[in-house]
Amino acid sequence: MHALIQAVILGILTGGVYALMASGQTLIFGIMKIVNLAQGALIMLGAYLTYSLFTSFGIDPFVSLLITTPLLFLLGVGLQWALLRPLHGDDVSQLSLLVTFAIALGLEGILSFVYGANLTNIQPSYANDSWTLFGFQISVVRFWAFAISIALLVVLGLILKRTKFGRSVRATVQNPMSAELLGVSAKRVSAIGFGLGSATAAAGGAVFGMLNSFNPGSHYDLISRILTVVILGGLGSIGGAIYAAVIMGVVSSVVSAVASPVWSDFAFFVVLLLVLLVRPQGLFGAKVRGAL
Repeated sequence: MHALIQAVILGILTGGVYALMASGQTLIFGIMKIVNLAQGALIMLGAYLTYSLFTSFGIDPFVSLLITTPLLFLLGVGLQWALLRPLHGDDVSQLSLLVTFAIALGLEGILSFVYGANLTNIQPSYANDSWTLFGFQISVVRFWAFAISIALLVVLGLILKRTKFGRSVRATVQNPMSAELLGVSAKRVSAIGFGLGSATAAAGGAVFGMLNSFNPGSHYDLISRILTVVILGGLGSIGGAIYAAVIMGVVSSVVSAVASPVWSDFAFFVVLLLVLLVRPQGLFGAKVRGAL
């Protein structure tokens, strides 16, 4: 029983991190109705930027978010304006897959050229520290990663619910044509939305780099996990992505503890399949526009 509870705690902490990484993908889909295949590569970019700031300037990985988050926000806005905004026609969704995949390959190539293909990780002095609470071990890095992930998700939620931009986002998601008639610039909303999605990648990258070894090609496995979370939660539902990420973390951690780490990912995909058989739109997905 002790091992099971410990696995659940680990799964919840891990799920919070996946929720942060998946929220950007969900936000971009909710606004633009495109699947951003570059999200994993943007997370890797965030991880490497954090790594460089830590190794070259001694900036703590969590503090570096004050630098990397605005940088990736601006990069996301620039990518949307330069590469995605010009896409038109009925095939925008399909074309955007090709464009975002090309962005991912481009970022992978740049990171491979600059950093090489060897695995690396971010190792602050507290990387292996842990607290003992009621006999259970809680990793310091995982705890603070979870706390920061939740804080950033709350900030993102407040932006969407309480600001003029958030109202513009919700209007664009629910009915783009009506939003345009009311004076909402769908192009500006899409650019800022893509920027916010990229900004979450910066935070996700810093956390991912402290918890895992990584190289430029790590984005392939990462994007598959993110897409799984987004699909399970429901395309376009940030709340659904949070619940799905926690489910993913707990299922993987529990199966790893009671059976074998080899089966942890497979067990989660079984859960995904079972959910989709009952609810093809995911746990909190909507069959119509307006999931956010």
